[in-house]
Amino acid sequence: MMGRKVYCEWFDSPVGDLAAIADDTALLALQFRERTSPDADEADIRQQMNADAVLPGNALTRTIGSELETFFAGRAFEFTVPLAPAGSEFEQKVWAELLRVPLGETCSYGDIARNVGGMETVRAVGKANGANPIAIIIPCHRCIGSDGSLTGYGGGLWRKKWLLRHEGKMRPVGLFAL
Repeated sequence: MMGRKVYCEWFDSPVGDLAAIADDTALLALQFRERTSPDADEADIRQQMNADAVLPGNALTRTIGSELETFFAGRAFEFTVPLAPAGSEFEQKVWAELLRVPLGETCSYGDIARNVGGMETVRAVGKANGANPIAIIIPCHRCIGSDGSLTGYGGGLWRKKWLLRHEGKMRPVGLFAL
């Protein structure tokens, strides 16, 4: 009997290779990854997702591929794939708040902290932001320092800057001044 299985599909993007990982019902992860070898990539994903098998993409990963293509083409829209990121209750609250930050806008770590438990949680918000397994869709790249500076991003600050500029071009009015 097969245990947990996940599906993985790779996508090329302007910000590097992305691996979309899903189960039968939701997207579990969208990660910036450097491809190594198929066997090494599969073993790493199997371990990370605590899965017995990593299978080629499914309908969900194909849908996210189509939605990413629209996003990278610069057409504003909302991602529709159901999400199921694994994380603590606090991380889930932070990620839910990030999903409320509109395309083309930013927030500070303090803004998120105020909405999930108070300013004493700012560092924990930063940690939860860094643990976000679903890049781009859960828009942790939209979270910036209270002084407007670009701070920390698991995919690298160059990707954060690129994503913010790209989303700024999709806004109905104005551009980011990055």
